Amino acid sequence: MYADAVQAVIDELGRLPGIGPKSAQRLAFHLMKLPTEDVLRLTAAIDEMKSRVRFCERCFNVAEAEFCPVCVDDRRDASLLCVVEEPRDVVAVERTGGFAGRYHVLGGAISPIEGIGPDQLRVRELLSRLEQEGVVEVILATNPNIEGEATAMYLARLLEPLGLAVTKIASGLPVGGDLEYADELTLGRALEGRRKLDGT
Repeated sequence: MYADAVQAVIDELGRLPGIGPKSAQRLAFHLMKLPTEDVLRLTAAIDEMKSRVRFCERCFNVAEAEFCPVCVDDRRDASLLCVVEEPRDVVAVERTGGFAGRYHVLGGAISPIEGIGPDQLRVRELLSRLEQEGVVEVILATNPNIEGEATAMYLARLLEPLGLAVTKIASGLPVGGDLEYADELTLGRALEGRRKLDGT
């Protein structure tokens, strides 16, 4: 239907996560309208990212050297290890400014439907870090969905016999949200994770 070169771009864009056929078409036509120098800048940025960025050899976060900035920061508490699914989750936790430990990126979550089991995740690497780095507490910060919960439960069963404190981030209602719009699971989690208010 479209010229072969346009269709090739639409097909490649359509392979990206979250981009459907219509979005791929819109993006392709937007790129066609852009000045050549803007498109070259985009392709150069992608090339640069692919050539310079890799995964940290310790925690598997994105890095431009052997280790990521978090792993080389001596001020971080090595006894606290926050386990997340993807590098973008590290960014989300870092934005809170409330965590001073280190991270371990699993590279996904357990999902039998997609054929992803513990062996496809970086679980062995996690286990090898624990004693080596003197980890005392592992914080499971997986996504609050079926796959994330299954991954957290699997890891908790694996880690608790090792004598570590294994905790999970709380999940519940967003600030500013209304109870009437909350789904049952979210509201149930909020009730389970309730804490005592200090009236002073």
